[in-house]
Parts: sequence; C-alpha cells; structure tokens
Amino acid sequence: MSRWLPCALLMLAIGCDDCGEDEPEPVADPLPGTAGLRSVADFADIADEEARSVALFEEMGKVLTHPRCVNCHPIGERPLQRAGEPHQPHVVRGEDGHGAPGLPCASCHGESHFRTVPGNPEWHLAPAEMAWEGKSLAAICGQIQDPERNGGKDMEALLEHMESDALVAYGWDPPEHLEPAPGSQALFGQLARQWAATGAHCPPEPTGDVEGPAEASEDEVSPEAGEASAPTEKAE
Repeated sequence: MSRWLPCALLMLAIGCDDCGEDEPEPVADPLPGTAGLRSVADFADIADEEARSVALFEEMGKVLTHPRCVNCHPIGERPLQRAGEPHQPHVVRGEDGHGAPGLPCASCHGESHFRTVPGNPEWHLAPAEMAWEGKSLAAICGQIQDPERNGGKDMEALLEHMESDALVAYGWDPPEHLEPAPGSQALFGQLARQWAATGAHCPPEPTGDVEGPAEASEDEVSPEAGEASAPTEKAE
C-alpha cells in the first residue's frame, strides 16, 4: 500500500480546498533589467522576505499604473487613450467590455495596428470590477488577488495572464506614437512570479486620502465646434 494513501484518505475525510495547488516557484534565471524596469536579481539583497515581496510589487506597479495598462482598466464606462485622456470618439464599455451594440470596439480596432489606431484580435476593456484607475498600489495589489475582482483567477492563472496574455502584450507593442510600458512582458512576468513566490505581500496604503480621478464633463472632452473628428486610438 502506498505510504501516501492514509494521508489522502484523511484529506478526503476532512476536506481540503487547496489540495494539489503548488506554491509559485522562485525565478531561477532572472532576466536583466531593461527600459526602466528592474530585474528580479536587483531585489535579492533584501533579506526580509516580506519587504522583498513589497519591493517587487512596487516595481510591478510601474507597469500596472502606466497608461498602456490603466487605459483598459478605467473606473467609468468610457475607455481612456494616450496618457489617460477620455476616448475620442465617445464610446462606452458595453455589457461585455466590447463596446455598445452597433458600435463595438472592433469597428475601429482591428486585428493589428492601423496608422495611429491600436489593434489586437482580443481588443476590449477589462470588466468593471477589475477597474483600478486612480487607485493606490496597495488597493491594486489586494484587488488583483481577489477572484471576485480579477475575473475569477487563482494565483497561477493571474501569473499566466501577466506573463503570456496576448492583449496584455500590447502594452509593450503599441503604435509608434505611444509610449510602451516599462520593461518587457517577460520581465514583468518574472517580477510577478517572484512577488508571488515571496508571499504576494502588498505595500501599505499611503497616508492621507487617495482621491480617484475627477469625472470630465462632455464640454471638456468634446471636439471644438466645427473641428472634424477622426477615429483615434484607445491605448491599453
């Protein structure tokens, strides 16, 4: 009889929600830092594991709070573009994040970039519960680990999303006139894995109130009277 059988029978008897789930492994072969994003290796000298975990997430925050990421995680129903400006023309999220009936995202955003208009086969907004525009890093950290606010993902699914999702990859490959997110998707994925392997700790909330973005009025975001309005890009 296998020596593991008594343990397995005990687990079946008492129940085990986490059975079979592996802890994230530390990154074995860190990539070098690049384009404003540091390497996992740069945090190795932080002896306290919780402090190292927090520092890793703060480095990830350079990507998570960048316009290429935040623009697809808006707090309202309207996507953002460029450096966080309201999308022009005025479009809305829609029920499934793919735009309103009759004016889906795919009306302008094709499978690839066209001139200044970004493209991707999966172009859409993140669900409303995954919005983090204007939130602190501490709030974002808690949110992305909560399956009720991250699309039902456990930690491994969250890491895979950061490492290999094709729409996330757009953040590092926008049209030429837009600034890409810091680093690369591969480097960002390594930081995320090491953060998880060190306990997925969150930074503390900043002192004082954190205000969300102010809502812009129609007058503030509409084109000038008489000015021709051309389709423009929405940047993740």
